[in-house]
Amino acid sequence: MIAVWALGCYIAAILLWNTVLKRNIGEALIVGFLVTGLFSGGDILHVLWSSLAEAMREEVTFAALAFVFMSYVLARTPVLDHLLDILNSLLGRLRGGPVYTSTVAAGVFGAIAHVGAAVTAAVGSVTIPWMKRSRISGELAATVAAGGAGMGVTFPFSSTMFILMGSAGVASVVSTDDVVLPLFLGGLWCLGYRLVAAFVMVRRHGIQAVDTGELKPLRRTLGAGWTSLLLFGGIAVPLLLTRGPLAGALGRWTDGVRMSDVISLITWIPVLMIALVLVLGRRHLPRTGKGWWDLLGGAAPKFGVLGVTIVAAFAAAGALGELGLPEQLTELLSGVDAPLWVMALVVGVLVVGVAIPLTASATMAAIGPVAVSALTGAGVSPATACVAVLIFASTEGASPPSGAPIYVASGIAGVDPSRTFVPLLTYYCVPILLIGAAVATGVLPV
Repeated sequence: MIAVWALGCYIAAILLWNTVLKRNIGEALIVGFLVTGLFSGGDILHVLWSSLAEAMREEVTFAALAFVFMSYVLARTPVLDHLLDILNSLLGRLRGGPVYTSTVAAGVFGAIAHVGAAVTAAVGSVTIPWMKRSRISGELAATVAAGGAGMGVTFPFSSTMFILMGSAGVASVVSTDDVVLPLFLGGLWCLGYRLVAAFVMVRRHGIQAVDTGELKPLRRTLGAGWTSLLLFGGIAVPLLLTRGPLAGALGRWTDGVRMSDVISLITWIPVLMIALVLVLGRRHLPRTGKGWWDLLGGAAPKFGVLGVTIVAAFAAAGALGELGLPEQLTELLSGVDAPLWVMALVVGVLVVGVAIPLTASATMAAIGPVAVSALTGAGVSPATACVAVLIFASTEGASPPSGAPIYVASGIAGVDPSRTFVPLLTYYCVPILLIGAAVATGVLPV
């Protein structure tokens, strides 16, 4: 069980370095990565190097930095101000309107896109600045945006669902069609809880509606800034090309190639949004080489800690994978014999534990089938067991310290990611774990 010990020491090292010694999260994750490597014995250099090289190739690393750059450039133009004026004209009178909008939008986008980091990036690029302008702290804004990432897993038809349903052990006891409706209901339970959490946050943090003196009539804000709505094109175009009738037509034209396999949402959404920002805000951006050099120089410090944290987090995940974490947790789970409610919590904690360093899809590939088997062995119906396990895995975006959506949201908000760890655990990770257990035990019917 060396990998399980490595996971525990990895988390402990990060907490010690960041919380006790008060060092930044970038250093903490580097220390955690190095501590993980120590468990590989004589292969330490190979494990560390191969994990680091793989982390450098992660598309989430590029996407997170691209969204930081987009947010920085966008703030130098009036485009964002025009867009926020329109949103405030529509929902500014609602107390906590940006928080509720971010939550619902994450549910809608998650049901379409299913990629946690893409959900946070697409929704957060608009709602995080809106929340900050509404006097909501950057830490809370990043928490809300990252907390919605998991809804891409808890609605059909995500790749995570198909990975689980495609495994031999699961496919032999339940069909994909049998899981679609229960998973949709499970997704609604998770969305409903997030709206309750949003209500609690709005009240607890004293978030107020926008001062009516700052609100402008919708006709006026649309007249002044309707072009800012074109920013949503950076989200709509990749979605249309990878989902729905247009994607199907393109797939037939290209001899059956799936557009979602060749067009990455997490890569192309920031690229297109940056292009749109440059076009829409061109009159307010530098026109000389020196001007652009100064602008890029101002953006550079924002990339430092964020880039390091993402690479270190993914590198540690790779190292834990090479140490055999999924296999060892599977072995641990197969030996548990307990009442249903205890089994549900044990399965949930182990799946969440795997989802800390891994993505939801990788978690399902590694431990999903044995988690379903453990629950069905305790008396849970196969379809319900699948839904519960997918809900457990959906905590990937809200599981510190390695969830990619945490760093995407923190980069957009311009805050230290570690400031979101406790709120994410409190408002999202632990409650979603309990929702999954409630589904497994029948307390929440699906």
